Amino acid sequence: MPKLSWFLYFLALFLNQSVFPQTRQPLKIGLVLDRGGKDDKSFNASAFTGATRAKNELNIHLKVLECSSDSAFVPTIRTFAQHGYDLIIGIGFVQKSAIEAVAKQFPRISFLLIDAPSSLPNVRSVIFQEHEGSYLVGTIAALSSKTKTVGFIGGMDIPLIRRFELGYRTGATAISTQVKTFTHYVGASSEAWRDPSRAKELAMLQFSKGVDVVFCAAGSSCLGVFDAAEEKKKYAIGVDSNQNWVKPGTILTSMVKGVDQAVYESISLKLNGLFSGGTVHMGLKENAISFSIDENNRKILTPEIERQALKIREQILSGTLIVPDFYNLHKSTSTSK
Repeated sequence: MPKLSWFLYFLALFLNQSVFPQTRQPLKIGLVLDRGGKDDKSFNASAFTGATRAKNELNIHLKVLECSSDSAFVPTIRTFAQHGYDLIIGIGFVQKSAIEAVAKQFPRISFLLIDAPSSLPNVRSVIFQEHEGSYLVGTIAALSSKTKTVGFIGGMDIPLIRRFELGYRTGATAISTQVKTFTHYVGASSEAWRDPSRAKELAMLQFSKGVDVVFCAAGSSCLGVFDAAEEKKKYAIGVDSNQNWVKPGTILTSMVKGVDQAVYESISLKLNGLFSGGTVHMGLKENAISFSIDENNRKILTPEIERQALKIREQILSGTLIVPDFYNLHKSTSTSK
């Protein structure tokens, strides 16, 4: 090769490496969902929305896997880790043991765990203040109820969902001590999040007892509650995502958890080298908990009820109103024993 050609070759190589450095490979994000999947219109769907937004806005590589059973969590998460994914996201408390098992094996990989605490240094835990939002929709339910009888249907009977129930019940009773609250749980296993038929039966039972507003915190099982409310011309309250659109005129409002916000923010932190382990709490103060108002429920959620709910929201934010937290009560009970 002529000397000039060699010179031009090395010059081009130098310019390529120094002046025009190679583009950094996109961040690799693995999102693990349960069998409810990204189309559950609730918890998983919100996580998928946040991850998809990050993919579109932050130029990341995103892979989403839906596990057909709880036993699939560990191998799925481990596969992401073995393939060198930068951040692996587990949605829901049910993935805690799986996330922690793999996180211990791969200490250099970052993990995000939604709805469960972890003390591992490479795991970021996001805990939502569900009791605050549940209190607000409890007040909305009581103010909207004509029978002064409201209902709550949870998925599994676990502390997390008891936290929803207590907040809701307390919010309803705060409007009037005469308000009654009926409570049922769909089941005792993870299938409780995916059993709309059973949830519909429970809703029908509650409606037969005079309930005219039901708050459901049971994943995709809530679709059965919405069907029952539509059939009986009663109201239901959605959860996790804004579900007002599912049954316009039937869904009174939705208690929204910013799972999408938590996922997007965590990916952004990882991208910018600011991701760290530890527990993060997200509630009204962080705009991560809210009740939804849009064109789908504007006609049934009156401006007056909205004003009262917003006033109560400000009281919670200012600290003049303290919402009881089942987690704290549960700890106190355990300690006293």
